Amino acid sequence: MKHEFRTVSTACSYCGTGCGIRLETDGERIISLTGDEHHPANHGKLCSKGRELHHTVRTDDRLLHPQLRTSFDQPFAPVDWDTALDYGAQKFADIIREHGPDAVAFYVSGQLLTEDYYVFNKLMKGFIGSNNIDANSRLCMSSAVAGYKRAFGADGPPACYEDIELASAYFIIGANPAYAHPIVFRRMEAAKEANPGLKVVVADPRRTDTCSIADLFLPLKPGTDVPLLQAMLNVLIWENLIDQDYIDRHTQGFGAVCERVQAMTPRKAAGICGLDAADIVKAALWFAENKTLSFWSMGMNQSTSGTDKNNALLNLHLTTGQIGQPGCGPFSLTGQPNAMGGREVGGMASMLAAHREYANPEHCKEVAAYWGVDSVSDKPGLTATELFDALESGKVKAVWIACTNPVVSMPDAKRAEAALKKAELVMVSDAYHPTDTTRFAHILFPAAGWAEKEGSVTNSERCITHLQQALPAAGLSRPDWKIAADFAIFLGERLGKDWQDAFAYERTEEIFNEHRGLTAGKDIDITGLSYAILDEQGPQQWPFPEGEKQGKAKRLYSDGAFETADGKANFIDMIYRPVAEATDAEYPMSLTTGRIRDQWHTMTKTGNVPQLMQHVSAPRLQIHPNDAESRGIGEEDLVRVISRRGEVVVPVQISRDIRPELAFLPMHWGEMTARSGRSNSLTQSVIDPVSKEPEFKHAAIQVERYEPAWRGKVLIAGRNLKLGRKMIEGYSYGVVCCMGGDHPVTVAELACTRPLQQEQYKRLDQLLEQGKSIETLSYSDRKHGINRKAWLEDGRLIAVRWVGGDIGEAQWLRKLMLEGRDVGELRPYLLAPGGPVNKEDTKGKIICACNNVGELELRAAIKCGADSVDAIKACTMAGTDCGSCVPEIKRLLVS
Repeated sequence: MKHEFRTVSTACSYCGTGCGIRLETDGERIISLTGDEHHPANHGKLCSKGRELHHTVRTDDRLLHPQLRTSFDQPFAPVDWDTALDYGAQKFADIIREHGPDAVAFYVSGQLLTEDYYVFNKLMKGFIGSNNIDANSRLCMSSAVAGYKRAFGADGPPACYEDIELASAYFIIGANPAYAHPIVFRRMEAAKEANPGLKVVVADPRRTDTCSIADLFLPLKPGTDVPLLQAMLNVLIWENLIDQDYIDRHTQGFGAVCERVQAMTPRKAAGICGLDAADIVKAALWFAENKTLSFWSMGMNQSTSGTDKNNALLNLHLTTGQIGQPGCGPFSLTGQPNAMGGREVGGMASMLAAHREYANPEHCKEVAAYWGVDSVSDKPGLTATELFDALESGKVKAVWIACTNPVVSMPDAKRAEAALKKAELVMVSDAYHPTDTTRFAHILFPAAGWAEKEGSVTNSERCITHLQQALPAAGLSRPDWKIAADFAIFLGERLGKDWQDAFAYERTEEIFNEHRGLTAGKDIDITGLSYAILDEQGPQQWPFPEGEKQGKAKRLYSDGAFETADGKANFIDMIYRPVAEATDAEYPMSLTTGRIRDQWHTMTKTGNVPQLMQHVSAPRLQIHPNDAESRGIGEEDLVRVISRRGEVVVPVQISRDIRPELAFLPMHWGEMTARSGRSNSLTQSVIDPVSKEPEFKHAAIQVERYEPAWRGKVLIAGRNLKLGRKMIEGYSYGVVCCMGGDHPVTVAELACTRPLQQEQYKRLDQLLEQGKSIETLSYSDRKHGINRKAWLEDGRLIAVRWVGGDIGEAQWLRKLMLEGRDVGELRPYLLAPGGPVNKEDTKGKIICACNNVGELELRAAIKCGADSVDAIKACTMAGTDCGSCVPEIKRLLVS
């Protein structure tokens, strides 16, 4: 078969930075992946996740065929598309006829392409007749959206990436771009290096890698952002560092805000926030005396006062007139690749298409007329947590979940599980199976994955990129828009309606053009854009109305005219509200959750890439040494973390980078890969009253030692997550990953409060042997609870079962397997206590995932005289590719 080699342009499918990517393909597989040097978001740079994106396309767990079962007690059976669509449509139609359109719902994703989003939204709001479509974007950006709309009248981030190089100060609050938006952070690092006088303030309860460029670190208590920002405004007013002319001409409501913040002095805020009043003053002065670009993300948004936090920050920008001008402005860092595009098409329960509002009768008429329907609903739809509450109560009978994994990502995740169990019908569209959520589905629709479909996305700076298709869809999978359109036609037939013409799309571009038409005359007008323009001229920012020239709309509100009725921006007055769940004697510590460097969301994709599991391979609870000492906890000890909603069991990482009485747990792991390690078993579903965003960033917890009867580790040569997941079933603690490079190793860690029984040993060994007749070695010491076994093939270790004793001793065996070495003369020591004399690890924890450079190698280079980042790069190659490890290298240099 002759292959057609070609190069296509696309964009990364992870965070909202929107990095451009170039793919070389032969039509069947991706030959190479590189950053797009001409893309304005990244200029060719990619982070550790983006560099490995092609490894997520054709994985062993791809969902390739529609699957169906009528109850959770049954196994899935493969069916054809018509059978799956017809079954789902009939169930939806029956429920709609009996209970009305509000008894069904869609829960979609900021990872969908704009065209996918558009069809889902059109189907639910225009044809089913309900506003019950929400997205996982509700969990990350809705507070930023609500803040923008209250202040500016529209969901329009004013700044652009070019401002990073033009600013003279950064104010970073509630964000860790070094991990969550690495390419944005690379630009910050470069700007700071080029201009050492650039002032950088970081406000965060933890000292994260973002602090590597900070001149001032404000380790505020969780949930105290509003007092900090109000005190900063207090300083600006008292020091007369306000732009009174801008305030008078372009804003309203300053008087009430001014009166409110008079009482929030730096001294008072310092007491609330746990900060030094002088540092608050310094931060305020730097904000006003420089061209300040502020950045924030989930730390501000994921709160019961998230909208107020956003508006408190926007108040500072309005006070100083720092909006819409080069080098300054508020810049929310979007969490997902197309959360912005989803908002543009109205794909959430609180909005209509193209920045229209369901509460505005004229907007409802405009949308209905455009779609050719009699009306669209003017009732508010159910937002994410409300939707799952309605499933649990029975108000909503059926839900379609597309491209997201809510059983891991929803707060109080056990309730999300319970809600899905009560539903009459759960349909899931996904590119992968199994996931924690597909386990609760009746119908599985196989969706085309990244690189397998065409469409568009909008990034954090309102820049639209056209994603060209590189590969044919895997198996029988279809693009999400196609699944939704086909389902619409089946559903219309079951309801006795002809929706054929409304959903008879043949090409993705038809959907883009239809969406484009709805934006005419709105603040997001893109009537001048087309796929051809995006391909020929490159990505473009909105607005881009017909007749527009490239580059005109870099910043919004440059003329001081806003999208409010009178054209003036609104100052928002607010009263500080503390976190929803206070700590007490029973739950004396605070928990916050967030991202780690090389993983993304619920690891459905990144968890499949061995290179990305080397930096952090398991969820660990970060706590301060004082909290560890008072509880008798040591590094890597297992602990129980208990909240009012559930508990987890995880190892501990002890660090002075976190405040006392605060703990941090990564949010990525679900029960499939970390039994008892899902952070959202602990979090609460209480929400912001305006944005309806949950408070992921604080929960009251207790932490106590977990005393297992034994701990064990299993090592399996090669990629075998399916087998690893079986290994951890039935244990009170179990975590599995696949890590490495040329010789990946699947690693499972186990622990339990009950002694391991002989039948459990037998089960583990049978899983590892898989019916093969191969060489084995065994070592047992019943007195000390040690029972170990190794399997060898052609002189190489292919599996190890290590129970009892110090499981850290097994690390050298993992290193041996990762290197693909013949055991040779080490054979007698493989299972022996203490191992060989020369087993010392010379690599340590992997710091640079791109070049497989470990902490011990970096320390050795420093000891030998490498006294700068450049020197370390030269002798180890660490930090020379994506650069995500540079902040950690800086830490090692000063440690």
